[in-house]
Amino acid sequence: MPPETLVIGVGNAFRGDDGVGLIVAHRLRALTLPGVTILEQSGEGAALVESWGSAGRVIVVDAVSSGSEPGTIHRLEVTDQPLPAHFSGGSPHAFGLAEAVELARQLDRLPSSLIIYGIEGQDFTLGADPSPEVQAAADEVASQIAQELN
Repeated sequence: MPPETLVIGVGNAFRGDDGVGLIVAHRLRALTLPGVTILEQSGEGAALVESWGSAGRVIVVDAVSSGSEPGTIHRLEVTDQPLPAHFSGGSPHAFGLAEAVELARQLDRLPSSLIIYGIEGQDFTLGADPSPEVQAAADEVASQIAQELN
């Protein structure tokens, strides 16, 4: 039986702010939310589509680089609309989250609810630590998701 809700934290813990989705996943996992499955992924698009294929409600958390202030939280419901063109992550994948959403839409494999939390990153340098603004935003997003799921 598919999970009631699937939360996917996306990122690379070795690339500074890019690891923010993983930080949120860790925070949520510690809360042991009933009916919620939490995964951590690198952000490779095909793996994302495969992961959410059978879930009814999916929440994805990833770092983004849209030009907003570091730590800005973007919440988008993308089931009925594409991700904005300027909403790109810090992912090194050519086929990342935005491409996964649109491929799943074309293949009729989008979950009935797909929410993306994008946290504006500042430093995606290999070996960097997450910035304080992004750490604070990770705490806020974990809290928002926990409230949303309760």
